[in-house]
Amino acid sequence: MTDERVALITGANKGIGLAAARRLGELGVTVVLGARDETRGKQAADALAADGIDATSLRLDVRDPDQVSEAAHAIERRHGRLDILVNNAGTAGGFTGPPSRASAEDLRQVYETNVFGVVTVTRAMLPLLLRSPAGRIVNLSSHVGSLTLTSDPGSPLRDVNMIAYQSSKTALNALTVAYAKELRGTPVKVNAALPGVVATDINHHRGPRTPAEGAAVVVRLALLDDTGPSGVCLADEGPVPW
Repeated sequence: MTDERVALITGANKGIGLAAARRLGELGVTVVLGARDETRGKQAADALAADGIDATSLRLDVRDPDQVSEAAHAIERRHGRLDILVNNAGTAGGFTGPPSRASAEDLRQVYETNVFGVVTVTRAMLPLLLRSPAGRIVNLSSHVGSLTLTSDPGSPLRDVNMIAYQSSKTALNALTVAYAKELRGTPVKVNAALPGVVATDINHHRGPRTPAEGAAVVVRLALLDDTGPSGVCLADEGPVPW
């Protein structure tokens, strides 16, 4: 792995994304913050830069294929390659009712970011990642996306039943496995990170963990060495079953 690494983090102007950018930057990684709000993205990058971190921002709504394509071209022009992609942008959506009351549109609103956005960004960035001697893709998943945990009568997650958000993270887990299979034999490793319940906008800042604590596993997977795994779902406590 070369000394100078470049990372793109989606949804990086706040929360776990910003915390991961800060920690990666502290470790010498050049960080590119993707943000839907161009002003907030620039403010976040400027704050990191003021602390001595090599950080820039790009307007990047993962739901917009044109913006994603423009971001990929910008990274290619500036850096020539990408070493780390953190698919962090996510939403819980607005639907909170029982699964039988959910509409396809309720799920589609969440999937546009949590699933289709990941597909769009990964497809656009993969050619740049394949230029890296050690490309890393980290997808931000959740314990509630684990079918094993949520279907276990003895699990503390047995009663959690948020159909839109949970199923989107289960789908994201499936994407992680699929990409890892395809990229076997290449320098690119693909894994899912479970940050735990972090105090962010997605849960109205009610989580018991800080963004920095949640970002620790993200950074760990982003900086895996060549002996590290691919196609796993990892939390602080270790691998989590799909």
